[in-house]
Amino acid sequence: MFLTISTTGTTGSPATDLGFLLHKHPGKTQRFSTSHGTAHVLYPEATAERCTAALLLEIDPVALVRRSKGKGRGGAPDSALAQYVNDRPYAASSLLAVALSSVFSTALKGQCTARPELPGAARPLRIEVPVLPARGGAALVERLFAPLGWTVSAEPVALDEQFPQWGDSRYVRLVLEGEQRLADALRHLYVLLPVLDDSKHYWVAPDEVEKLLRSGEGWLEDHPEQRLIAGRYLGRRWSLTRDALERLALARLAEADDSEAEELDNAVDEETDTEERPVPLAVQRREAILGALRASGAARVLDLGCGQGQLVGELLKDPRFTEVAGMDVSARALAVAARRLRLDRMTERQSARVALFQGSLAYTDRRLAGYDAAVLSEVIEHVDLPRLPALEHAVFGAARPATVVVTTPNVEYNVRWETLPAGHVRHADHRFEWTREEFRAWAAGVAERYGYEVAYAPVGPDDPEVGPPTQMGVFTRAGDEKNNKDNKTSKNDQNDKSEKKQEKAA
Repeated sequence: MFLTISTTGTTGSPATDLGFLLHKHPGKTQRFSTSHGTAHVLYPEATAERCTAALLLEIDPVALVRRSKGKGRGGAPDSALAQYVNDRPYAASSLLAVALSSVFSTALKGQCTARPELPGAARPLRIEVPVLPARGGAALVERLFAPLGWTVSAEPVALDEQFPQWGDSRYVRLVLEGEQRLADALRHLYVLLPVLDDSKHYWVAPDEVEKLLRSGEGWLEDHPEQRLIAGRYLGRRWSLTRDALERLALARLAEADDSEAEELDNAVDEETDTEERPVPLAVQRREAILGALRASGAARVLDLGCGQGQLVGELLKDPRFTEVAGMDVSARALAVAARRLRLDRMTERQSARVALFQGSLAYTDRRLAGYDAAVLSEVIEHVDLPRLPALEHAVFGAARPATVVVTTPNVEYNVRWETLPAGHVRHADHRFEWTREEFRAWAAGVAERYGYEVAYAPVGPDDPEVGPPTQMGVFTRAGDEKNNKDNKTSKNDQNDKSEKKQEKAA
């Protein structure tokens, strides 16, 4: 089993920097023990102009059988002979993927202590795999790698060169070329090699979901073959695949939360510089949410699907919100939010007001309990309809804040977006977009099931024919409305006193 990674020198970076990135010296031949054989790393060429690193994996068929306890491909029973005579020593598979993660673990993480600036830079790469199983043929190889920015060559390997009439085998010779960060390239291979083989040499356990999401972060969320990749990588175990797909869908909220409406709004409103530009819809939406929260008298607020923290930042500007928490399924989005909010520069008193944590709305979570209000801003439309009841239970049934603010697109307004093709949703990840009637029917059902009352408000220009671009529902827990009004005055008095103290201290 063989794989090569080649690069060429660029201005200020010789090709031999590949050795720093891989943490393997070009002047040495190294060997590593794996659970199924021995991995060798060597450099067939290493000059400033061009450098190639090769990974050669020698598989011990007997050790493979012993570790799989007499099971063959994907853990399924196989004949005694096939356990020892198969393509595992020669064709790239999950065995090679595991070797990559073991031998090049530091490179996979994008770390380089000696040259910390190298991992973050893209460089010209050429990756070759002489024998790659491709269940789906060369066309599937193209569909998997091309969306990631690779130029793909997948040449079918003849079943037998002496008998061309027998046709091609299920194997291809793969060549990938492109400008990529090495860590990204290795993660692509780590996930897609077993996907193309459509098999793993070990039992697929629930922790494989975490491996997939970790290695797919930054590219799998938007991949057009996301479902196929998740299904094959997770051994076609539907429960695990569904979990991964739900979490990937929620991860896209980090990019879809506020950007989608702003982009559409800006595209429609490209007028001359002399005309006054309207307030972006995303800003109008945040202002409407803040208004609803202030009216509710809430002090402790939870932003569910907080994305990159735009709403959290606005909440922190208002001292009446004494505690603000943001939850998102995407660790990357939370990291961006932390930078945006400058959490590392906050004083101890300031940081005590804010918390960011990772979680999924598909499951109940004790951390969500105890807040006065929760916000679901442009979230529900990213959830598959069969999974929406799970979100409802997690928020309205288990967490049960006194106030829940929900915003979602109004599909009737889509005809007003001149740049949006007819019949298209506003974002590719939207599982649905509701009419005003559909949203109100859903909201009324939720309110009845969980003991809430709901009021509706438009967000953005309220078109007399198609309504507003965004529809908002404000849920108030039944029986709490009077208490909220009674408490509002006292909370405002407390906030006024707090502001006066801050002014005096200043």
